[in-house]
Amino acid sequence: MSNISFPNAKINLGLHVVAKRNDGYHDLETVFYPIRLCDALEFTHSPSLEFQSTGLSIDGNWEDNLVVKAWRLLNAERGISPVSIHLHKTIPTGAGIGGGSADAAFMLVALNHHFSLGLDESQLMYLASKLGSDCAFFVRNKPCFATGRGEQLQAIDLSLSGKHIVLVNPGLHISTREAFGAITPGAKHESLLETISRPITEWKDSLVNDFEKSIFPQYPAVKNIKDTMYKRGALYASMSGSGSSVYGIFDTETDLSGDFPGMFVWKGIL
Repeated sequence: MSNISFPNAKINLGLHVVAKRNDGYHDLETVFYPIRLCDALEFTHSPSLEFQSTGLSIDGNWEDNLVVKAWRLLNAERGISPVSIHLHKTIPTGAGIGGGSADAAFMLVALNHHFSLGLDESQLMYLASKLGSDCAFFVRNKPCFATGRGEQLQAIDLSLSGKHIVLVNPGLHISTREAFGAITPGAKHESLLETISRPITEWKDSLVNDFEKSIFPQYPAVKNIKDTMYKRGALYASMSGSGSSVYGIFDTETDLSGDFPGMFVWKGIL
């Protein structure tokens, strides 16, 4: 019997790089918000561990894929049976919207349920954090204020329900090392939680992704996407994560596919 789930992407509402840590990582603060752009993940019992993917291409060796690592992690913890995994990619990879992290977290949750392991949410989030900094978020998959490396999560009462979103990915690969390399960490005068509590119409000048300051001069095409969204009536627009995806939040359904030929353009409702 197969097990099917639909891992969804996320956007960052603001992202502050607060400090560099002794372990080489950075302390961040951001708000993760789930969106309805989804992959499809299926597994069935198999004599040996197998993996195949369809849809958007995935670079690298299949054994390095996070869904495979999720199975290996649970197998090491609980000794589960091998499975054959099929991942259909719709979420662009390396795009700052958490596609790989979502796949990993959903795999953990699905395996836990399928094999009746009895792991609770906090246990699953702990395991997910071993796979990646924002993997734990996708176990909870509700709006959260994130600190630390992104793994320390606080549920928040924030709803953008009924708003429309357009997400554009120009296909530019921006390495995490490159993105952090041009950032000067520092605490902000106002907490992100205070900023996010204001009406969305006030976010434009106060809700900031620190990476834009370094990424936009190097990649003008990314800045152009944000500028175009505001010209087309976005209430708020921002780069997500360390890029290169940019999203705009609108009051009404807005089609921007003609504005960005050759790019990945997705629209949905929040």
